[in-house]
Amino acid sequence: MKTRMKKLIFIVFCFILLAVLFIISRLPVRGEKPVTLTISAAQSLKDVMNEVTGLYQRKYPMTRVIVNLGSSGSLQRQIEQGAPVDLFISAALGNMEQLKVKGLLYEDAYREMLQNRLVLVTPKDSLEIDDFEDLLSDHVQAVALGEPNSVPAGKYAMETFSYFGMDGKIRENAVYAKDVKEVAAWVESANVQAGMVYATDALTSRGLRIAMEAPPESHSPIVYPVGIIKDGQVKEAQKMVEFLFSEEAAALFEKYGFTALPGEGS
Repeated sequence: MKTRMKKLIFIVFCFILLAVLFIISRLPVRGEKPVTLTISAAQSLKDVMNEVTGLYQRKYPMTRVIVNLGSSGSLQRQIEQGAPVDLFISAALGNMEQLKVKGLLYEDAYREMLQNRLVLVTPKDSLEIDDFEDLLSDHVQAVALGEPNSVPAGKYAMETFSYFGMDGKIRENAVYAKDVKEVAAWVESANVQAGMVYATDALTSRGLRIAMEAPPESHSPIVYPVGIIKDGQVKEAQKMVEFLFSEEAAALFEKYGFTALPGEGS
């Protein structure tokens, strides 16, 4: 009986010790100060970034992460105008390249982080559109696209329509949204007959049906680069970038339909 009691006491002691060690490991390092990290990210990253930043803040409880979402072009202009941003994730290489040329990136460099795909979508219950040629039929009165000059998905869409020789006709029926999430919302509500969004937007929506995927050769590669803003909190941003290329973060990106890249620099 005494032996069993000793074993029980030993087990309880070990459990308490492990609990204390865990709590200590979660406490901030002495002298460590709370930090707020601001990330400007393409609107199409909204859902996955909620999970990514949540996981990051659990790992680093002294860091508060704010994610500013918008079209890549709008976010780029905000950074150029001096917005307080530490890290930028765009949905196109062009936006990041322009910041690099203007000397706004730390070490004048960025890394390619993710890939995505472009798809033609319709409302969930609509079966009249199965490919791009169906967009030329009389019953299609409106096709939703991101504004090509500021929304990469809109630019990729127009490249695809040009590839198929139908960009002129599409322009007659196109309605332009401020970002790809707005395109998805218009299609879901059946305010338009079809739209062009990323595959990741379609996969996270219950109100969209993928009619056709744009062939990769029909548009520029859909690559999401990440860059540290030179005038931001470089050290904290570097820590976040390291996390974004970790296996943990890659698993979350893949969960939402993105393809995680090894981080080739430019």
